[in-house]
Amino acid sequence: MDDHLLGWLKTLDEERLARVLANRLDAIAPPWPRRLDTLAQRLGGGPTTIEVIRGLPLPSLQVAQVALALGEEATPGAVARFLGVPEAEVTPWLGLLHDHALAWPDAEGRVHVAAGLARRWDTPCGPGEPPARHPAFRTADADAPRGPGHRPPFTPVPPDLATVPVDPEAVDHLMTLAAPHVVERCAAMLENTAKVPLPLLRAGGVGVREVRRVARDTGCDEDETRLLLEICAVARLLAWDESAGGLVPTEKFDRWRLDDAAARLRVLLSAWWRMERSSLRRIGGRYGTVLGDDPAGAEVARVRRAVLGVLARLPASTACTDLAGLVASAHWHSPLLDRPLLDECAPAVLEEARMLGLVALDTITDLGRALAALDAHAGHEADDAAPAVENDPALVECSARALASVRRSALFGADLTAVVTGPPAGELAELLDRAADRESRGTASVWRFTPASVRRAMDSGYTAEGLLADLSAVGSVPQPLEYLVRDVARRHGEVTVTSVACIVQASDPALLAEIAGHRRLDGLGLRLLAPTVLVGALPADKTLAALRANGYVPVLVEDTGEVTVRRARIEEPRHGRLILLPGGRVAELEQQAHPPAEPPPDPREHARRLLTADGEAVRPAGRTWAVIGRMASRLPTAQQSLLGFVVDRGVRAAITLADGLTATVSHGELRGGVLDAWCEEAGDYLEFPLADIVEVRGTFL
Repeated sequence: MDDHLLGWLKTLDEERLARVLANRLDAIAPPWPRRLDTLAQRLGGGPTTIEVIRGLPLPSLQVAQVALALGEEATPGAVARFLGVPEAEVTPWLGLLHDHALAWPDAEGRVHVAAGLARRWDTPCGPGEPPARHPAFRTADADAPRGPGHRPPFTPVPPDLATVPVDPEAVDHLMTLAAPHVVERCAAMLENTAKVPLPLLRAGGVGVREVRRVARDTGCDEDETRLLLEICAVARLLAWDESAGGLVPTEKFDRWRLDDAAARLRVLLSAWWRMERSSLRRIGGRYGTVLGDDPAGAEVARVRRAVLGVLARLPASTACTDLAGLVASAHWHSPLLDRPLLDECAPAVLEEARMLGLVALDTITDLGRALAALDAHAGHEADDAAPAVENDPALVECSARALASVRRSALFGADLTAVVTGPPAGELAELLDRAADRESRGTASVWRFTPASVRRAMDSGYTAEGLLADLSAVGSVPQPLEYLVRDVARRHGEVTVTSVACIVQASDPALLAEIAGHRRLDGLGLRLLAPTVLVGALPADKTLAALRANGYVPVLVEDTGEVTVRRARIEEPRHGRLILLPGGRVAELEQQAHPPAEPPPDPREHARRLLTADGEAVRPAGRTWAVIGRMASRLPTAQQSLLGFVVDRGVRAAITLADGLTATVSHGELRGGVLDAWCEEAGDYLEFPLADIVEVRGTFL
């Protein structure tokens, strides 16, 4: 712990400390610190320091570099002189570092930089070099300054962006066209994979041939198909199924399709926001493999959020016409991003955002602005969902407005066409896609009914009355269309095809009649097709076992007609569907409802609590063992020692009380005869009488 940091924290009032904590929510994550000394330990060298740095613009990092290079001589004036600028230009960036507890002043005014920053930081001007050895601070001979007048870089103003005003109504119109289209096409694509599972290449990912097939079957273009396949996989709507031999819709898709259109859109946007690959990024002029491994990983997601963040900072209805300036501005706001990767990904990010309705006419839409504000809550690709994004009030309002203009009715023509003048609602598009063939899409979409398309609807379970009722609910059905539906229904089912799991044969009709009527064999689903032929609903091995268990002596016959004797095989348990993780890894998908997201900690409440608790006396660590040895008399010596580590070192342990209550505790303190420790089950600090603790055992995460 840095004593200067602790001393500085003690000088802060409630409002200033709350500001620091609001920028460093990682420091008050459970189990939250109870005193300023513990807070100082988290702020000064916490493992999340590098993530905090990622959110700071270039000038603050350049100032931090100078402070590190100057060491004990670093004061605001010295930093400004080193950079060759007035002190007033350095002050706001030092203040930003102070507000994030990445640097702080001591009583003499010297600037101290967080140890975690000095240890972990790759400098933005030269990735991989420690600040003190970076060329900006090194000398020509490693000892002397780099010539008179040399100054390290300092860029306090972001690069200029070439912008033009755009019509806000046109931007909103394009957003309301793109958003429902994404929801509709995702549903159609997932329906297609339910019929034809999507195989994976031996090296991982989906092949180009399969991408083109899905694009052709669903009416999407190839780029759109690439993007939506990866979004659906990250959203856990699409997953690997071993028995199907490919990617198929998950149970989450069944729930997703029942949600309202706005909720479905937010699931897709949330998945894109945390997706750690770029669907439309070109490397050497070629796209990568869909759902293949991307070595850049999480850095791609950071690039996406940085680019959209720059657009969100522009005034409303302002388009950016300068891609190079956009990339430079994104790097200024997020200087730790890899610049070559940023150059590669920026065009792809803009194109993907345009397809999703987040960008239109080179300006960010209201939907994109709401999503860009959720940078801190994006999550990771390995997460099943990001509830903080999907349930954000601003995004909920914008997604509902983006889908407010969808059409829920169609104009049916006597020429067996259906026309939707505008973006169709997902339910309407699904109905028409089932019963008709889509001929065009855009401002108006056109479907055509044919005998084959109506038969397809009836193959999916529709009756003539049911289909006509659904069509009548969305428009006036003309007589030719009604005649077509009833004519197809009349012929539908003239020939039937039945699937059977096995066939049971015997030369004695009486024996088969006895087997068919046996009550204990009802579960086999046996039906008599001919006097000497039964068909069953269960596989041959299970039918064989059931017949033998009831006193019959059947044998297994192969397709060739030969009698075969097989060894018994232990049936392997069936595995659930698998999800694709970064790096081509897979994991079993757990289908479960996500609990509501925990509310973020209140920085002002924690600031008030910390300032109040800072004056409380704490029992010296040396007395821990004596108190536990005297008060926790029910515990053996080894368990008393473990409980002492809970107090002195904050280790995690499970305790059992005399009444049978168990709790997982850590970060304990002794107060009289009780252990005051963090309880994971309660999510708070609780008191446990030492005399009531009957067992302590170690636990592992």
